[in-house]
Order: sequence, then C-alpha cells, then structure tokens
Amino acid sequence: MSRILATAGAELRIALRNRWVAIVVIMMALFSLVLAAAGSGATGAVGADRLSVTVASLTSLAVYLVPLVALLMSFDAVAGEVERGTLALVLAYPITRAELLLGKFTAHLAILALAIGIGYGLAAGSAFAFDPEAMAGLPALLRLFWTSLLLGAAFLGIGYALSAVARRPGAAAGLAIGLWLVLVVLYDLGLLAAVVADSGGGFTTHVFPWLLLCNPADAFRLFNLSASSATAAAAGVAGAANAIPPLHALLSMLLWPLAAFGLAVAAFRRITP
Repeated sequence: MSRILATAGAELRIALRNRWVAIVVIMMALFSLVLAAAGSGATGAVGADRLSVTVASLTSLAVYLVPLVALLMSFDAVAGEVERGTLALVLAYPITRAELLLGKFTAHLAILALAIGIGYGLAAGSAFAFDPEAMAGLPALLRLFWTSLLLGAAFLGIGYALSAVARRPGAAAGLAIGLWLVLVVLYDLGLLAAVVADSGGGFTTHVFPWLLLCNPADAFRLFNLSASSATAAAAGVAGAANAIPPLHALLSMLLWPLAAFGLAVAAFRRITP
C-alpha cells in the first residue's frame, strides 16, 4: 500500500505541475454551470424540481466529458514512461507493474473526483439558490457523482491499456481519441441505424438492450436516467432507460473498471523496458 500511495503522490505532483488539475476542474465547473443555467428552463414543463432537471442535463455532459478527460489523463501513463526512458528506472524499485498502474489510477481518479465534485457542487448550488424544492433531487445528484467516478475509472483503465499497447504517446493519443469517438459518439449512431433498419424486429427487442449494456457510457446513462424524475428532459433514451433493469446497467458499470484495469495490467506486462 505504501508503494501505491507513493506512486499516487508522485503522479499528483506531476499533474499539478502540468496544470492538469486546474484544467480538469475549470472544464467541469464551466460546463456544469452552463448546463445548470440552460437546463433550468425545462423545470416547469417536466414537473420536476430544478436540481433533478439539472442532474438530467449533467448526465448528458458526463457521458461525453468524463470519458474524454479520463482518456486524456491516462493515454500517456505507460507510453510516456517508455518514450522518456524512465520505465526501466521506475521498475528497478521494489514495485510491481500492477502496483505502479494502481498508483497512477489512484491519482488520476482523485483528480477526477475533485473536478466532478466541484462541477456538480456548483450546479447544485445554483439549483438550491433558485428553487427551494431542489433538495428532492439531491439523491439523484449523489448517484450521478459516484457513477461518474465509475465511468471515469473504466476509461482510465482503457486509456492505460491503449498506452501500453501503443508504447508511443502520439499513437496512444490517436487511439484514445478514436476510441472515444467510437464508444461515445459513433456507437449510438450505429445502434440507432440498426434499430431503424430492423423496424421493431428481433434485433430491437433482444439484441439492442444487451449492446447498450456492453458500452460503459450507455450503461452509465441508462442507470442514471432510469431512476430520474426528469427522464423526459433527456429525450432519445427514455424508452431504453425504462426497458432495461437498472441492476443490469449497474453491474455493467461495476465490471467495466475491473475488466479494463485487468487488460491494462496484462498489456503492461508484455512491455520490456
């Protein structure tokens, strides 16, 4: 544990020196406040409190922003060490590769937790200031916070795996951005096209729900919207959120970080410093 914490402390100092902490916090705070202001207009139409509507908007933000930030922080974790020639020096210390990755993971997840907490906190403060009934949406906000951390953890692990496979920061960055586009943007577009072509057939009723659960971003969105009183404010996934049991989405979110980190460790062990 001491070796993991020492590695996490070093990674935190590097992130502070490279302004990663400030950049991530500012991004989350800015986008959260903008969505809190823009989403408040739907409060009356949906019939929910302001914070619940804000949470529905923040869910859409987190699906795009949290994976992107996680990948940008993690793509350099292994490839950067290889390119700088510091990997052999680090591995000369009494630390295993799994412990090294776990230390980096702890530091990066702490940065994400800080940024997400500040961003969501500012959005909640805005809702509390203008709606005395906003307290009703606090459980949804807390659920969004810890599920956002699970989503970030999954993409941190994916980023480490890509970094270990690519072994060069430039190639790892390209793979990370490409994977983000596929999982967060193109994946849903492909499923939508398949559903339209299927016209309510077997794919829509039997295969489509499982394909949604195979994507950590979709599992995150479905789990949060299924328990939200403002689901109607997030058009496009309301039907799927009601059709798929929340427990299935939760299991997908819990399994993805473990599977991604295990894949990252396996890829890292193949590298010869």
